[in-house]
Amino acid sequence: MSMRAWTQGSKKSLVRVTAPKKDTGNGTLMIDNNMWSYTPKVNRVIKVPSSMMGQSWMGSDFSNKDVSRADDIVEQYDHTLLSKEEHEGHTVFVIESVPHEEAAVVWGKEVLRIRDDDVLVSQEYYDQEGVLVKTLRSLEIGEMGGRSLAIRQRMVKADADEEWTELRIDSVEFDIKNLENVFTRSNLQNPRE
Repeated sequence: MSMRAWTQGSKKSLVRVTAPKKDTGNGTLMIDNNMWSYTPKVNRVIKVPSSMMGQSWMGSDFSNKDVSRADDIVEQYDHTLLSKEEHEGHTVFVIESVPHEEAAVVWGKEVLRIRDDDVLVSQEYYDQEGVLVKTLRSLEIGEMGGRSLAIRQRMVKADADEEWTELRIDSVEFDIKNLENVFTRSNLQNPRE
């Protein structure tokens, strides 16, 4: 599957499927904590309720929440530095993130490994009982657009490691101007980019 995606900070994103043909035009729009999906077959924009954020995104191993890339983990979790590791010439910080008691989140905790240049090495998702559910791993880290980033990532469920969903970035542009009209429900349904 091929997609194009746009983001503006951590609060707005638009993801649109470009291939295969049967899925072309499917899209997801995220603004703050609100998510909408569009499917050309029904020609309707549908608001995704918060109760569905933990559900699979388009049948993948990523959830709607994963695709939204919301920064809830910063605001709604407490963070503890567990250790520091060395990996490929970088210091990697191992951080345990536990949600606040009142936080409306899916996970019981997350464990992140983040390089000193802010690139995510891995992210483990645990349920409320502390059982590992799935892991996102950066398989390839490189430079694009003058920045270091994870070029290839794989999400794997803990109970089915032979099945996975992989994302690969083919190209990226940063600091794009005039994106005001990109993050609208109208553009989700009738692309103008």
